[in-house]
Amino acid sequence: MTKKNYGKLSYGKKADDAANKVSQRKQNSMNILIVKLSAIGDVIHTLPSLAELRRLYPEAHITWVVEEAAAGLIEGHPYLNKVLISRRKSWIKYFKSGKISRLSREIRSFIKELRERPYDLVIDFHGLLKSALIVLFAGGKRKLGYDSLQELSGLFYNEKIPEDMNKHAVDRYRDLLRYLGAKTEPAEFIFPPDSDAEAKVELLLRKNDLANKKFIAVNPVAYWETKLWDNEKFARLADMIKKQLDVEVVFTGSEKQAIEKITAQISTKAVNLAGKTTLPELASLYRRAELLITTDSGPMHLAAAVGKPVVALFGPTDPQRTGPYGQGHKIVRTELSCSPCFLKKCPTKKCMQDITAEQVFTVVKERLENCRDVACNVST
Repeated sequence: MTKKNYGKLSYGKKADDAANKVSQRKQNSMNILIVKLSAIGDVIHTLPSLAELRRLYPEAHITWVVEEAAAGLIEGHPYLNKVLISRRKSWIKYFKSGKISRLSREIRSFIKELRERPYDLVIDFHGLLKSALIVLFAGGKRKLGYDSLQELSGLFYNEKIPEDMNKHAVDRYRDLLRYLGAKTEPAEFIFPPDSDAEAKVELLLRKNDLANKKFIAVNPVAYWETKLWDNEKFARLADMIKKQLDVEVVFTGSEKQAIEKITAQISTKAVNLAGKTTLPELASLYRRAELLITTDSGPMHLAAAVGKPVVALFGPTDPQRTGPYGQGHKIVRTELSCSPCFLKKCPTKKCMQDITAEQVFTVVKERLENCRDVACNVST
């Protein structure tokens, strides 16, 4: 006897099973494109959404478009079938230097590769004009993004959701997955396995007599000048850590010369590994550290994602939106009426200037005491 169901059309168990199999085949053959170009922290924030997307569509072919600087975070990722690298910054340089022929050739090649697959679903986690243009060139049946009119990006999608700026970026991105039907689960930060990175870090630590010693990592650099803290304060903090806690201090970052200006002011000993690690190697290094002291930056998010406690110095930005994700981190900031202002330029930088080395040291000492005799890790 035919089964009737007027809430949802059904033509009997066999027909329903057949329909479900057809639906499953469609999901299995889906082509999905993720657009999240940069920066390091933003790409890290998207990793939990990638994990949920893979759970939602376990057999789909998933491509991620990313810019060169953050590509090392996702190349070889077990949840991705392909990583397509946008050389946007190089293309801008070609344009400015008059290398129009090379620019045209590379962009045509990129668009050709972008269009190799007919996408069933394109998700723009970035929400800017540069990412929306990739959505446009990629085509695709469903183009999902935020309803924001920032740089007019919302005009390029045929499916949009509100962007809740009161949420952390990780959870804002996951809202796109919830819209698609993903179940809310604890955020999962998975990085590509890299045994070479582990070996390189082990070698670096041995070379600097740190292989069997506890150390605190310090990242003093940031992309905005308003996020920076005084070199002299970083130097004083490093001396306090070494003298009073008897823990080694390791500076990291991409700008070796900038960090040398700090280490030159240190009276004890500190190791400068700036410029000596790739992103996978930096992740491995942070896993070995007791914790990371940092400005609001990509390395801050990297340490949090690999489960290390973070002591983060915040000024012009909002830790509720872009702070280290998860439990067990500490934020050091000055409560000012003008903060957060989200400005990249400021004549006084008072929000960062008012943070003292003593304040940060107290937080670091308390955090280390809280995880004494156990591995210093946090949960997301």
